[in-house]
Amino acid sequence: MEPTQVYDCIIIGGGIAGLQAAIQLGRYSAHRVLVIDAGFGRSTLCQQYHNLLGFPDGISGQELRSRGRRQAESYGVEFVLDTVKGARKREGRLQVDTLSGTGYTGKTVLLATGVLDRFPDVPGMVPTLGLSVYVCPDCDGYEIQDRKTVLMGAGRTGAEMALLLAERTRDLTYINHERTDVAPQLLHQMAERGIRYEEGEIAEVQHTEGFIRSVMLKDGRSFAAERGFIAFGGNEVHSGLAAQLGVTISNNRHVETDPRTKQTSVPGVWAAGDLGVHAEQVSVAMGEGSIAAIWIHKALSPCYNQLNGGEAEDDS
Repeated sequence: MEPTQVYDCIIIGGGIAGLQAAIQLGRYSAHRVLVIDAGFGRSTLCQQYHNLLGFPDGISGQELRSRGRRQAESYGVEFVLDTVKGARKREGRLQVDTLSGTGYTGKTVLLATGVLDRFPDVPGMVPTLGLSVYVCPDCDGYEIQDRKTVLMGAGRTGAEMALLLAERTRDLTYINHERTDVAPQLLHQMAERGIRYEEGEIAEVQHTEGFIRSVMLKDGRSFAAERGFIAFGGNEVHSGLAAQLGVTISNNRHVETDPRTKQTSVPGVWAAGDLGVHAEQVSVAMGEGSIAAIWIHKALSPCYNQLNGGEAEDDS
């Protein structure tokens, strides 16, 4: 049976970009907005964000999401905990199907499905993420300044990250967990920078209340650490729904959008946050969520359409 309710916008993904877009759209007091959230993603794993305006002592991803949802709900935005398995265009509308079997119809869709980092399932890893073990040198390179740091990674991806991190600390060990090949040139560059290189499967990240103390290998070796980084490569870009909708996707599997509006190549479909082609940072995701919501509002607004001959244009 076709769903009878048509939402003005369906936001797929309840992470930072999706929540910021929901808040922006909700504050127009003119649209019925639904957020479909699977309840798990990059932001749910981050124990603390350090580089956000207004949070000098940090804030966890879960807390930021919780606050964002409450704020969006205060403006009438609806939330559903479910996973979207399919999306398609039909008769000028966008149809969304979920794992629970429920279907939803929207005039517009915002894809905010994000990225999930790849890392091994070893004890102690998740409790340290964002608190003392990091993924982004731009976001958290500051946190390892002059500290004993262990980089856990794989092959070339880890080696290249190690060379970046060497700008921050002279006490850096790179553990190639998967023992994948590293080019001789990279090995030479790491040696020149004083980076210790080891190969071995990680057994455990030992920590105290989320603060890393050492990395244990399965062969019994142990490496003391004050801070850590991960760089395994092969992160999962959640662009499957975008592909179903016929959206243009870049070679790195991220979704291409108009830099001005965040609309994709398919009319009525926007994308924001880590899914898009950009620097993967929370502050950027917030900004993109707001930009996408503003242009979605313009696309939905009869006033903007009449003023601009059917197209939402920038009024600046």
